[in-house]
Amino acid sequence: MNEVDQYIAAFPKETAALLQELRKIITKAAPKAEETISYKMPAYKYHGAVVYFAGYKNHIGFYPTGSGIKAFTKEIDGYKNSKGAVQFPLDQPLPVKLITRMVQFKVKENLQKVKMKKRK
Repeated sequence: MNEVDQYIAAFPKETAALLQELRKIITKAAPKAEETISYKMPAYKYHGAVVYFAGYKNHIGFYPTGSGIKAFTKEIDGYKNSKGAVQFPLDQPLPVKLITRMVQFKVKENLQKVKMKKRK
């Protein structure tokens, strides 16, 4: 059992199921991303941070960093959110398409940063 498995297993069954679903959405959207634990939560990195997530009592915190939030301001309007995070309530289905697009946006953004560095 790896660190992310251990992290998810520490939650109640219903929360763990949602965290596992979120994990699958992320790995499908960013298959080359490395899964790790960072800031005591699951993290995905591909040429830099892609996204993080964490389980809480009433929601799942999803952290696509500031640019990931800024690019999807309208789409996440119905969820509690901040400069770097969005909260998905445990009593609602995860917005699969939105999460997929946010992860893909971050991967693309990170790849663009790599290209810019190579040009310099």
